[in-house]
Amino acid sequence: MGMQTDTYKTISRPSAELLYKERKSKFYGNAYPIQTEEEVKPLIEALRKKHRTANHVCYAWQLGVENPRYRANDDGEPNNSAGMPIYGQIQSFEVTNVLVTVTRIFGGTKLGVGGLIGAYRETARLSLDAADIVERILEQSILLHFGYPQMEKVMRTIKQDQITIVAQRLEIDCELLIAIQKSRSKEVLQKFQEMYGVAAKFKTF
Repeated sequence: MGMQTDTYKTISRPSAELLYKERKSKFYGNAYPIQTEEEVKPLIEALRKKHRTANHVCYAWQLGVENPRYRANDDGEPNNSAGMPIYGQIQSFEVTNVLVTVTRIFGGTKLGVGGLIGAYRETARLSLDAADIVERILEQSILLHFGYPQMEKVMRTIKQDQITIVAQRLEIDCELLIAIQKSRSKEVLQKFQEMYGVAAKFKTF
């Protein structure tokens, strides 16, 4: 993902669970689209309930585009033998806002660290390979405040510039939350700031 890009790749929906076998151990792979870190724990807990005999539910996630954050979890497997190989596949597929999990049911034969790395990496690769990877536009949110007299002018600009309205509150004064392609955001913000009676600022969440 280059710094100048205006798009990013993610997955559109949870992937179908797949099974990879290595010397009697079973590795179940899943990939999920996520928007926040808070979504991770319930998904992991659901997998533990689904696979009650699982010894480990290992995972990695990445969130964000310009300054991505990530975490890799080995869940009791030898250090860096599970979470990081999974994260390596997230990097390899160049996707973000994604959680990839590998649930292992031990088959009685130890795989060794090298075997574990290979199995977790391959399960993660197959999961992402089976996922529906989509390209999304990187957007910036702008908050607008204005009175009713400015409504027509504001809405005309929104229509002309093909801007998405995310939320609106239309009372005595009006508030609109709009989203625009990041590369055009400064130019659009300036356009609204130059309008009489309109207050416009970037909104960060």
